[in-house]
Amino acid sequence: MTEKLRASVALLDIEGTLGSFAFVHDVLFPFAEERMDAYVSAHQDDPRVRAILDEAATLAGVDVHDLDAILRALHVWSREDAKITPLKALQGFIWAEGFEQNGLHGHLYDDSVAALRRFHDAGVTLYIYSSGSIGAQKLLFGHSVAGNLLNLFSGFYDTTIGGKRERSSYEKIARDIGASPEAIVFFSDNIRELDAARAAGLQTIHVARPEDGTEAASTHPVVTSFDGIDIKR
Repeated sequence: MTEKLRASVALLDIEGTLGSFAFVHDVLFPFAEERMDAYVSAHQDDPRVRAILDEAATLAGVDVHDLDAILRALHVWSREDAKITPLKALQGFIWAEGFEQNGLHGHLYDDSVAALRRFHDAGVTLYIYSSGSIGAQKLLFGHSVAGNLLNLFSGFYDTTIGGKRERSSYEKIARDIGASPEAIVFFSDNIRELDAARAAGLQTIHVARPEDGTEAASTHPVVTSFDGIDIKR
C-alpha cells in the first residue's frame, strides 16, 4: 500500500511496528527476567535501582524492605508483560548490560530502517513512544542490527508521560514537541493506541505486519510495512 502523508513529525511505536514482536518477547524479556534477581542483589544500593524498588513496592503493596516480595511482584509483572514503569526501568538497566557487554542487537525490520532514514532526510522530525523505558529505547536504537541510529531521532517518550491508550498522553506529547496534533502522524500496531492518538487529533497509521500476527481489521489506514510510505512537510 502506498501512503503519501503530510506531516512535520512522525511518532513511532517500536514493538510490532518498527521491530519484531518476537524479539522483545522471546529474547529481551527472558534475558531480563533470568538476570533480575542477580542484578538487583548486586545493585540494590545504587540510588537509581533503590528508587525503582521503592516504587515497585508501593505499587505492589508490600514493604519497601521486603526484597523477596518486591522481586516476586516484578517477576509476575514481567511474565504478564505489564506496562509498569519501575519494571520497564529495571529491564532497561539489565538490557544495558546485555547490549553493551553481551552482544545483544536490537531487531528492526529492513523496511523500518529505510523509512526512518527516508523520513529524516525529508526533514520530518522523528520521535519514539514506547512502553519500554527511554533508556531501553536508546539502547535498542544505539545497538540495532543496522548500527547506531540515535542521530535520526529528536526525542523519546515512555509511560512516564502517560499510558499509550490514553488520549491525554498524545496531547502532552504534542505540547512537549511544540507541534499541532494534526501535524503529527503516529504509527503503531495497536488499535487502542491508535484510537487514543486519533482522539487527540493526530494522524494515524496502523502497521499490521503479517509476520507478527497483527490484526489487520481497523478503522485506521492500514499498511503491512513501511515500504511505499512517504511523508512530506
